[in-house]
Amino acid sequence: MIIAVDGPTASGKGTISKALAHHFGLPHLDTGLLYRAVGRQVALNGGNPDNPRDALKGTEFADLLLEDDILRSEGSGSLASRVSIHPEVRQALFERQRNFATQDGGAVLDGRDIGTVIAPEAEVKLFITASVDARAQRRHAEMIERGVESGLQEIADDLRRRDQRDIGRKDAPLIAAPDALVLDTSTLGKDAAIAAAIAAVEQAMSN
Repeated sequence: MIIAVDGPTASGKGTISKALAHHFGLPHLDTGLLYRAVGRQVALNGGNPDNPRDALKGTEFADLLLEDDILRSEGSGSLASRVSIHPEVRQALFERQRNFATQDGGAVLDGRDIGTVIAPEAEVKLFITASVDARAQRRHAEMIERGVESGLQEIADDLRRRDQRDIGRKDAPLIAAPDALVLDTSTLGKDAAIAAAIAAVEQAMSN
């Protein structure tokens, strides 16, 4: 069984995906982490994330980079959004994601184009969304907890820019698959959002 979980930054899709993987006993891949690694590698190379050649060179990152906590930073997230607009980068990472999705027994993948591009045949597709304000407040709280100072308005503005890039890109834009269940977590706490997602998956499996 393949469970595809898509949605914008800070919508809760990562937390929900991990919970679904644990609940259903499936391996989990945060595909956004791959793009963060590419963006980070471009920065380490001294390249320009907006340049297709520099961005493609970043896909040659070592697997060890995926374990670096810096990939969870806002800076890495912004770089990921910038390199992900390049079709060459998306193609380079396609096979890695595809192989994970089609492994024996299935998997849970979260990202922005799982249900539309990476695994359109997924038995269950969820699109997790939330308002910019709700997402900014969550991200702000996370950063405070990590001891990182950042203004709420600054975070909200960055989320809007990322949304614009992700939705507006020509190649694999952020969009809900036609057969995806849309779950708005704007007013849901963590436990409620996870419970709603598990219920949605179980409902889809019973159909």
